[in-house]
Amino acid sequence: MQSSSIDIASVPAAKPGLRLLLLPLVILAGMGLSVEAGLLGPLGVQVGHLWATLSIFGVGSAILFLLLLFSGKQQGPALNTLPRWQLIGGFLGPIYVVVLTLATPHIGIAMTMIAILSGQVGKSVLIDHFGWFGATRKKVNGERWLALLLIVAALVLIARG
Repeated sequence: MQSSSIDIASVPAAKPGLRLLLLPLVILAGMGLSVEAGLLGPLGVQVGHLWATLSIFGVGSAILFLLLLFSGKQQGPALNTLPRWQLIGGFLGPIYVVVLTLATPHIGIAMTMIAILSGQVGKSVLIDHFGWFGATRKKVNGERWLALLLIVAALVLIARG
């Protein structure tokens, strides 16, 4: 069986204009995660953390289904030809949301988000450095170490404040 996976390194770099458009969109999506944490924490306390997670994924699945339905013809997934490791995200997403739902009422939204950010950036630096998952290799340099250190410092300061 042949793999139909996309090598991330083969995807062309975004044009400067597209990068200027994508960066604010990604920042807005990050803001959305903070709102999601603010909504999920109380919802988890009221209905249970797993039910809160299921409701979020149910609503999201319904919206994605409608988008697929009205977005025109799309190439459907060929799940039997994909390497199984590429489906790990389907396992990681609910774990992330359950942890978000559990942590937010106890440690607050800011602490939850900066802890998530420190984990994301730390792992992202490793993924870039080693070229895991087909990512283009980017060696860890001083600026990247400093950025990670500053995020950890922010985590400590928010935890103390």
